[in-house]
Amino acid sequence: MLWQVDPTSSTPLHVQVAACVRREMAAGRLDRGDRLPSAKEVAGLLEVNLHTVLRAYQSLRDEGLIDLRRGRGAVVSAADPAPQARLRTLVTELVAEARRVGATPTDLARLIESEY
Repeated sequence: MLWQVDPTSSTPLHVQVAACVRREMAAGRLDRGDRLPSAKEVAGLLEVNLHTVLRAYQSLRDEGLIDLRRGRGAVVSAADPAPQARLRTLVTELVAEARRVGATPTDLARLIESEY
C-alpha cells in the first residue's frame, strides 16, 4: 500500500484518503472483491485519526465503490470502478489545485465548461 496524504494541503485528509483508494482502483491495482486494509491499519500507517479513514471509506461506500460490512471490513464492490474512480480523483486534484492558485468555484466551472 503506497497511500500518502499531505497534512499541509487545503484538501481535507478524508478526501485525500478516498482519492488514494480511487487512484488504486483506476490503476487496476484494486479489483472487485479485493479487501481494503482496515481503517485502523490505514490510520496508523498514514498517521491520521481513525475517524478520518472511516469517513473516507464511508464516502467511497456512498459512491458505490466499496462495500462496508461489520466483521468483513471494506471490500471493492464496483464492477468497473476505473472510469468513475479516475474521474473522481482528477476532480479532487483539480479542485485542490484551483484552491492553491486562488481560483473561485465559479472560475473553475467556467474553465471546465469552456473545455467541455
